Amino acid sequence: MLEHVGSLTNTPWIYALIGLSVLLDVFLPVLPSGVLVITAATAAAGTTADVVGAASAARVESVLPDMLGLVLCAATASVVGDMVAYRLAWRGSDRLDRAIARSRRLTAAQEKLGTALDNGGGPLVVVARFAPAGRSVVSLSAGAAHRRVTEFLPWSAAAGLAWAAYSVSLGYFGGQWLGATWLSTGVSVLALFAAGAGAVYVVKRPGAAADAPAAGGEQAA
Repeated sequence: MLEHVGSLTNTPWIYALIGLSVLLDVFLPVLPSGVLVITAATAAAGTTADVVGAASAARVESVLPDMLGLVLCAATASVVGDMVAYRLAWRGSDRLDRAIARSRRLTAAQEKLGTALDNGGGPLVVVARFAPAGRSVVSLSAGAAHRRVTEFLPWSAAAGLAWAAYSVSLGYFGGQWLGATWLSTGVSVLALFAAGAGAVYVVKRPGAAADAPAAGGEQAA
């Protein structure tokens, strides 16, 4: 996978692939969008580990725009996916509630994440972006609860940008320190999973919703 992604890094296809994966994983959380973002960043930055002096500095300068492009691509796709899920849930909240009721896992997740959002836990949207399936539940719950776009969109944007920047940074620094290898990718992915585990802990912590500041405004009528 590292070799295939590396061959796409300097082409527009890498942005299309990442954008599609990140957009769709709000509906299919099993998609390895985070791993893909990290792998692309690692492949783009990895060659700098073998270059020294002025050539290294020049290479870093040429890689940074790639990193920025990856961040913007992943963050934009994340927000677009969130809003699509939000709108679908807004229009079909009854059907969504029945679908969630058939899944014990989704029901439990909705109780922890969805209820917190309903109580004004805006920052929880950012934290939940790192938790497995957290993005899906928060986006769908916000739509089903008919939260205003002006309440949800800014937090979705902040969550997408934070997640994208963290994922790309992991790949970039891993590639800088260890080169474009499976070891650097593996270490970076483990760091992403660690952030996910931390997010799950924060979300499940008693009083998480009460501790979070209000997302602002009242629910739409």
